[in-house]
Amino acid sequence: MPAPVLQQARILVVDDEPANVLLLERVLQRGGYTNVASTTDARCVLQLFQEARPDLVLLDLRMPYIDGFAVMEQLQPRIATDEYLPILVLTADITAAARERALSGGAKDFLTKPLDATEVLLRIHNLLETRFLHLQLQGQMHVLEEKVAERTQDLDLARLEILERLSRAAQYRDYDTGRHAQRVGELARLLAGELGWSAERLALIRQAAPLHDIGKIGISDALLLKPGRLTPEEFEAMKAHTVIGAGMLSGSRSPLLQLAEEIALYHHERWDGAGYAHMEGEHTSPAARIVAVADVFDALTHRRPYREAWPLEDAAKHIRKEAGLSFDPDVVSAFTRVLAHLSEESCTSDPAEPPRAVPEPLAVVGGPHGGGTI
Repeated sequence: MPAPVLQQARILVVDDEPANVLLLERVLQRGGYTNVASTTDARCVLQLFQEARPDLVLLDLRMPYIDGFAVMEQLQPRIATDEYLPILVLTADITAAARERALSGGAKDFLTKPLDATEVLLRIHNLLETRFLHLQLQGQMHVLEEKVAERTQDLDLARLEILERLSRAAQYRDYDTGRHAQRVGELARLLAGELGWSAERLALIRQAAPLHDIGKIGISDALLLKPGRLTPEEFEAMKAHTVIGAGMLSGSRSPLLQLAEEIALYHHERWDGAGYAHMEGEHTSPAARIVAVADVFDALTHRRPYREAWPLEDAAKHIRKEAGLSFDPDVVSAFTRVLAHLSEESCTSDPAEPPRAVPEPLAVVGGPHGGGTI
């Protein structure tokens, strides 16, 4: 590393003998080091260390008030674990015990008194070169970490876009090319939030819930687009979309896709065990029980090929009536609270304010298009 770079280093000299401090300052000046702070009172080291933020500390061991070992103990908590900040010990004590104690206390090298000017400059050069190379490597690592973070974010965005397009693909084969999947995802997030889910899990269910009907890709158009009620045989064939969807999403290590798989497989189970696979509610996925309520409510409040949309109040009554039968009672309670919150928000807007766009949560439960199969 070029000498001019090293000569910009900040150096702190600590020795109780003024003559030794003066000698070191002259040696350092001769070596081109001008950014030097010094003290003969070990009690001032902490303040000088915080002010100077040195790249190297020259430290005497035998001093009054506080010896060099105690100074190193004071400095260690202020030196980051991943920071290479060398301490060069100045000592006339060359015993093995003193060296071992100094090295274990944080020293990186020794200078034996009486000091030799050439040796002082060589050891300082070596320690500072290591220090600056360490800082350079850290800087490169930070740059790499930022690039990795950027690439990871790009991959996450691409993954979410692919999942959104998968959910759209399922809808394009259905009678609904609107926002049913997105509305179910948003309502599922609101219900999960009311149930106390963490922010991380809320984000997951918001992204996973729109894939609940992805298995409809494997169902024939004759069933998906039939304008009337399905026959028992046709309904059995339609039920396969849960298994197809779970199969499409299975085998992933992604928490998002694992949750989506659970939802796709179980969102048509009933709390009383009379659902597609006849599994009782507590044995199915909590996320699927949430999506079941969101899916049915959104389906009821939107037009179907075989019926018109239900009024909002009638659909809400149906959900509450099915608590403990079709739906998890706790999820239905959360649903009731969510509707109450949304109603309060729509009724408490300031009439003096200019009209605002309909909030997304209200659009979720009252949009004009789409719906999933009950």
